Amino acid sequence: MTALPVLPPEAYVSRATTTGRAVCPYCGVGCVLDATVVDGRVERIAAVADAPNQGMMCPKGALLSRVFDDEQRLTQPMLRRAKNEPLRAASWDEAIRFVADRFRKTLDTRGPDAVAWYGSGQLDTEASYVFTKLFKGFLGSNHTDTNSRLCMSSAVAGYTLAFGSDGPPTCYDDIEHADTFLILGANMAVNHPVLFNRVRRRRTDADHARIVTVDPRFTKTAEHGDLHVPVAPGGDVALLQWLARRLLDAGHVDEGFVSAHTTGWPEHRACLESLEPGFLARLSGVPDDALEALAATIDRDHRLLTLYCMGANQSTVGTDKNTAIINLHLMLGQVGRPGCGPFSLTGQPNAMGGREVGYLAHQLPGYRKVADATDRAEIELAWGLSPGAILPEPGLTAVPMFEAAASGRFDAIWIACTNPVVSMPDAAVAKRALRNTPLVIVQDITTRSETAAYADVLFPACQWGEKSGTMTNSERLVVRSEKFLEAPGDAKPDWWAPARLGRAMGFDGFDFGNNEAVWSEFITLTDGRPCDCSGMTNDRLEQGPLRWPCPSADHPGAPRRYTDGVFATPDGKARFHTGRLDAPAETPDEAYPLWLTTGRVAAHWHTRTKSGLAPELARQEPDPFVELHPADAAQAGIDTGDACVVSSRRGQARATARLTERLRPGVVFATFHFGDGFAAGVNLNDTTHAACDPVSKQPELKACAVRVEKSEAAA
Repeated sequence: MTALPVLPPEAYVSRATTTGRAVCPYCGVGCVLDATVVDGRVERIAAVADAPNQGMMCPKGALLSRVFDDEQRLTQPMLRRAKNEPLRAASWDEAIRFVADRFRKTLDTRGPDAVAWYGSGQLDTEASYVFTKLFKGFLGSNHTDTNSRLCMSSAVAGYTLAFGSDGPPTCYDDIEHADTFLILGANMAVNHPVLFNRVRRRRTDADHARIVTVDPRFTKTAEHGDLHVPVAPGGDVALLQWLARRLLDAGHVDEGFVSAHTTGWPEHRACLESLEPGFLARLSGVPDDALEALAATIDRDHRLLTLYCMGANQSTVGTDKNTAIINLHLMLGQVGRPGCGPFSLTGQPNAMGGREVGYLAHQLPGYRKVADATDRAEIELAWGLSPGAILPEPGLTAVPMFEAAASGRFDAIWIACTNPVVSMPDAAVAKRALRNTPLVIVQDITTRSETAAYADVLFPACQWGEKSGTMTNSERLVVRSEKFLEAPGDAKPDWWAPARLGRAMGFDGFDFGNNEAVWSEFITLTDGRPCDCSGMTNDRLEQGPLRWPCPSADHPGAPRRYTDGVFATPDGKARFHTGRLDAPAETPDEAYPLWLTTGRVAAHWHTRTKSGLAPELARQEPDPFVELHPADAAQAGIDTGDACVVSSRRGQARATARLTERLRPGVVFATFHFGDGFAAGVNLNDTTHAACDPVSKQPELKACAVRVEKSEAAA
């Protein structure tokens, strides 16, 4: 008989295995993932079947175990008391006391106008709420904004203008009922891949279903579509107005819905009839055959689901793009019904939740507004503040906030969970802003962030799996994440540091013992509001996710809004909003003859501080690149693989050339994922400009004038 092998003693020791469930920290789909933890390390990630992802996950989610392998993980507070000193390790007590003393001195000498906070749509709702309460309520500064201003604020403005309230009227289940998918300015196959799989499945299951993509590039999404509409940069509103005029002329207006449930239609109709279709077609830049195919695809009898993201938002007319999309749905009567509606896709996992707590410069919790006296009074009463404690003027939004900091406006700025040195447009301004601000606090999980290099105080934060918290995805689904790992060192949940500072400064109302206490306080401020979460108690969220509005403990949550045709406006009617035709702030000329449009790739997330830790993802897209049409490349003497320099009126960025006919001639595409921490001189946002939509204050990251030249330096 063969003898059994003799195993070492450690082979007989059982390994400690636990599991946990959490929302993926990447895009706004809201995928829920199960993690298997063995001896304190994540060894397996699995998708959850009864979640928005329906058992699917993208490569970034599947490789989340890699985000814990960070040699530069921030595990303890660091501070320096003067700019000429190096950072040194400190206790939380010392670091909080230092910040409290500096804030108190600033408030006493210069007032609340000299402090600011810049956050992120990746923060959980609890953290966003505590920061909002601290700054707007107790420090008296409305200078709070986040990177959501860079991605979602035009969608917020569009929904609010048309419906009287932020928040989409749709849900993911509408995908399974839609006949036509109009995907505008959203490369879903790359940026929302799990959700796009549901779109593809609907296209396969329903023979009549169609996918239309509107984009200057023939994207991965367009590969799976039935029609690609190659709109010119700056041509979106003209295209949507052309389509609306064609639908009007064809008699596709739902006159009953428009009459009963909207206002402003006569004025909007008159505007459409005054616009010459040929003029709109030329402005759109779309060939006639594609325009005719688009018109043939969309009519009143087909359930139209429009899905849109940064291409609709990042523009000086982003609000008008959003309202033009909504106008189409209103004139067709396609709002509040299964399978149809204007569906803005959030780019970050909790951009929606941050809007609910009011973290943008003009907001207060529960979709209230800083400028509204009644709204301010309600929040002052809830927070135990004296009347007038919350200032009536909205604070500075992201772009002017950093411009003001660059000019020395602030004594202190606190940055949490974002990397503005790489992600802000005209990034040189962000760098100058942090150099010129006496106290820069950076709260993050790593020192790999380029922004961390400018910090006077570093606060170590917990990351995915190391904390419990709540997030709201693109369909208003509120999901609770579990803690299944111990955070390293002294890292704390993001809500903890602002709560601790509030207590250190002697403010009442910051004695939160855990995230559940924060959540319980926040949801009371949504009672009766459009984003009512008051029925979503901690116990209910432990049982499963819920969509708002959810106004009571026995309410099941609302998959769709406005199903009764009553909107959140004073008269209950939706409003047509006739906006401007596209007018980009900068157009190509002889010196800078090309349009630059920016975006993401599937392998990376924002500035790569997490996704860059996965070698498998890095191998897919290892370097910065710029895509050019062969005709444009030939004029510049550029071939695939050449080292190039992308130049604008503001700066330069190095990249490797890729030639492709998937772009319109005259348009180049590059990603913003790579910062100077990857290699010097590769930050694409050194070239973009900071012109903003006048309503949403969102910068126009999708269109600026550049030239691309071959470089003698190595790529």
